[in-house]
Amino acid sequence: MSQAIGNTALAYARVWHHVDASDRILGKLAERIAIVLMGKHKPIFDPSSDCGDYVVVTNARKVKVTGKKAQQIVYRSHTMYPGGLKEIQYKDMMQRKPDEIIRKAVSGMLPKNKLRDRRLDRLRIFEDEDMGVFQHNILKRWEDGTLERR
Repeated sequence: MSQAIGNTALAYARVWHHVDASDRILGKLAERIAIVLMGKHKPIFDPSSDCGDYVVVTNARKVKVTGKKAQQIVYRSHTMYPGGLKEIQYKDMMQRKPDEIIRKAVSGMLPKNKLRDRRLDRLRIFEDEDMGVFQHNILKRWEDGTLERR
């Protein structure tokens, strides 16, 4: 006998969420985005299945950090050549690629498994208000950083 009640295909349907990052704290914003990308807000959540939704973030340039993190955060990468360690300060990264700041924060909050890259592919980040063709897909918006109540 099947344990499924109702239309389970509708439960697995992916919804597009819109987040405005203006004056939001980076860590709290990244935490909420990671929860939606994993699908933890759905009643059908399973850690081994990819049931998360799409997230579109706008105004990435206006995200905030608290305390002295603006001076202390350093993003490191290595070219795999001897002496190839590259370090970029937070303020320089904010000027060059503000979308990478949010992407790295969300990536650090996702589980380190084979689903991580697939979940990050569903995250779209824009520096300003304009989100292009994705504005027609949006079904849910976050006003205060939380999901809408039903």
